Amino acid sequence: MVNWESNVFPGVLGRTCDRPCEPACRRGRIEEEPVAICRLKRVAADHKDDVKSLMPQVPFKQNGKRIALIGGGPASLTVARDLAPLGYEIHLYDENDAGGGMMRSQIPAFRLPIEVLDEEVDYILDMGIHTHFKTYVSSLQAILDKEYDAVFVGTGAPRGRDLVIPGRREAAENIHIGVDWLSSVAFEHTHKIGKKVIVLGGGNTAMDCCRTARRLGGQEVKVVVRSPYSEMKASPWEKKDALHEDIQILDNHVPKIFVLENGKLKGMNFEKVHAVYDADGKRSLVPTGEPEIFIEADDVLVAVGLENTFPWVEKETGVVFDKWGMPEVDPVTFQSTNKKVFFGGDAALGPKNVITAVAHGHQAAISIDLYCNSKALTERPAPFTNLVSQKMGIHEWSYDNEIENDLRYAVPHAAKKDTLSDRKMEVELGFDLQTALKEAQRCLNCDVQTVFEKDKCIECDACVFICPTSCITFTLNGEEEDLRTRLRAPALNITQDLYVSDALPTKRVMVKDEDVCLHCGLCAERCPTSAWDMQQFLYKVTKAGE
Repeated sequence: MVNWESNVFPGVLGRTCDRPCEPACRRGRIEEEPVAICRLKRVAADHKDDVKSLMPQVPFKQNGKRIALIGGGPASLTVARDLAPLGYEIHLYDENDAGGGMMRSQIPAFRLPIEVLDEEVDYILDMGIHTHFKTYVSSLQAILDKEYDAVFVGTGAPRGRDLVIPGRREAAENIHIGVDWLSSVAFEHTHKIGKKVIVLGGGNTAMDCCRTARRLGGQEVKVVVRSPYSEMKASPWEKKDALHEDIQILDNHVPKIFVLENGKLKGMNFEKVHAVYDADGKRSLVPTGEPEIFIEADDVLVAVGLENTFPWVEKETGVVFDKWGMPEVDPVTFQSTNKKVFFGGDAALGPKNVITAVAHGHQAAISIDLYCNSKALTERPAPFTNLVSQKMGIHEWSYDNEIENDLRYAVPHAAKKDTLSDRKMEVELGFDLQTALKEAQRCLNCDVQTVFEKDKCIECDACVFICPTSCITFTLNGEEEDLRTRLRAPALNITQDLYVSDALPTKRVMVKDEDVCLHCGLCAERCPTSAWDMQQFLYKVTKAGE
């Protein structure tokens, strides 16, 4: 439930998240891999008890306000999840026959089993949401004419970019837009593909396309991308999974022409390039001068990017678009130029990921609630934060302060021969509980703060000598650049702030380098005057009505 409160889709995100949190994990500063935060969220979701009784319970006392949600993806569902318990009557419109949006249509079942998605979507829909599935909204004005109190647009970035080069029109029968093709597979309209497949593009959609192609009959599947391998937009683990499934990734290849033979696609020609960077780091792809390379193909999947499209939003609605065809949206409130219309997810600020769409949904729900109550959208509630001491005894804490030295544990996979023969068989099996516990013990307890009270300190330096990483120093204050060089262990990571106390009786200050602190609590255990304490920090995402 802790995950569900903020992430909304813990089972989905525990399998498919782009993991923006993991680069911030301090475990990644002392070894190559951070804690597997994403996969641990999956463990919590997969091993939960029956949580329905803990969900907001219908019926809710109605407040007389009606909200329309256009699109059934993660942003819209998050808005529904936040506003329904407040008494809003929620109407959700989606052209598909079930909720989930791109989570249903574009994430393959071997990464996200449909039963996991259905369960988490239904938690929200069961809150009394009025669903209008199989309903394509062709006019925003028509929705506004229904006199909803507010409208939220969460239609995603539904259009895949095409690649218009010679031969495209003539070979159209065997050239497929990646996102459309994935959707066709997901909804059981497409069941096979040619033996030789080229996938154009280097993002996660390209990885989903190539891996799906392997399961639908593709024997020689090649991902061909313009950029160097290291600069591909796909997540590193997605590229690794593709390589494991015998998919070739050819970088530094620029597509030049679709080659036809007797009116049928034969393959493609590519120009070899290499990356050159100017003084500002801007990249240019420069031809190597080698002859063009021909790659044979029965089918080509184009996954070179996503685009927004709003042909159903009329000018008379008052929604203004910029030169890129994107709605002019306040990045904090997500309100458009029509004060009653809000945007979120990919529809608001361009293609991102599921967790970003969830974050947009939370913020848009706050704005809609404020708007419907005639309050200023800028007067937003602050997130809930708290610090609570973890001390239970002289040498006892209510958190596990032992740090494991283990490297990151690998998530087990099902056998390749089995998963390639069944596109719905989940590849990642997830951690078992014992392995999950070991992985969690790699955590450096960033949520537990070392709190120093200078008025209790007698400057005995006991904490300095017991600290296993030499992260505590008592010294005269000074400019930060100078201070960093005078610590017991020089603080070289300038992106990490120093913890500096006010002046002590000896005119010294306590300086702690958070970059190397293990949060082990030894300083607090050793301190004879309790000047140090270990306090757990709690951050709760702000939601509408709080």
